[in-house]
Amino acid sequence: SQNIVLDKSLDFAGQIVQFSERLRKQKHLEIRSQVLRSGTSIGANIFEAQGAESKADFRHKLKIAYKEAWETKFWIKLCLKSESLPNPENLLDQLESIIKLLGKIIFPPEDKHPIISHLHISEAINPNSFYPPPG
Repeated sequence: SQNIVLDKSLDFAGQIVQFSERLRKQKHLEIRSQVLRSGTSIGANIFEAQGAESKADFRHKLKIAYKEAWETKFWIKLCLKSESLPNPENLLDQLESIIKLLGKIIFPPEDKHPIISHLHISEAINPNSFYPPPG
């Protein structure tokens, strides 16, 4: 049986390795390190989740992959915005697909956790918005 999130994350990791080589050749070593670490960690955690000890462990590993995907998204968007960094071409589209798949697995519709499933950037700026007002 085919597992689409495993396949997509492995393909993405391979392309991240290739993209990181372009960063290395252009001497962007710090960004290369960040992109390579977070971009390959997505697939590594998804694969590790396949051997999880429990459902909670499985979900935890996928949440780590999800967070790494969002970090990778930052680095890819930074490369897209910067004229001095190489263009990551279609990596962002592939990553968005992985993020959506992980989101559907980790946060099914019945999971109504308000902090995770409805977090917006304006809430992230104000940490007090995560918690209900006292009283």
